[in-house]
Amino acid sequence: MIKAITVDPYFEIYLVRHGLAGQFGDYEDDSRRPLTEDGQKKTRKVAQRLRDLGLHFDRIYTSPYERADQTAQILQSVLQSGHLGQSIERCEDLQPDGDRTRSIDQLSHDREAGRRVAIVGHEPDLSQLAETLVFGTVQERLVLKKAGIIGLMAPIEGELVGQCQLFWLVPPRLLMD
Repeated sequence: MIKAITVDPYFEIYLVRHGLAGQFGDYEDDSRRPLTEDGQKKTRKVAQRLRDLGLHFDRIYTSPYERADQTAQILQSVLQSGHLGQSIERCEDLQPDGDRTRSIDQLSHDREAGRRVAIVGHEPDLSQLAETLVFGTVQERLVLKKAGIIGLMAPIEGELVGQCQLFWLVPPRLLMD
């Protein structure tokens, strides 16, 4: 028999991959690669659908890379309606190949029942972060599409690693009209 795991009380973590960006190699500095026009449009549609579902974020952490920062700004501009206090914090640890341990430590500061936190970043880092939080180790099983979202329920007390529950793994096509 499979035993159901419940996380109570909890806060929610949403891992959001940046939208479609300019071609790798077309920019001298990869960190300056912006979202394409299509990437901006699709990311905005995803954000609008999240808003329609009643979702908001209390805080948004983002990679300092331009494409992730643009994604975070789109989320904030669309979702902040009616929910003031939402802020964006740029974190060096969220850039590609950043320090996953420090990202987890940062989440520990946002542990409050009912709180919703978004982390905007890159692959495979976000999938690896999700796997670490759910399974306790990287399994290389989850894949997050551009502008896709992983939702986790996380305990407000105790260890985060291996103690979170996956409740959402949504590709962007399911969130666009």
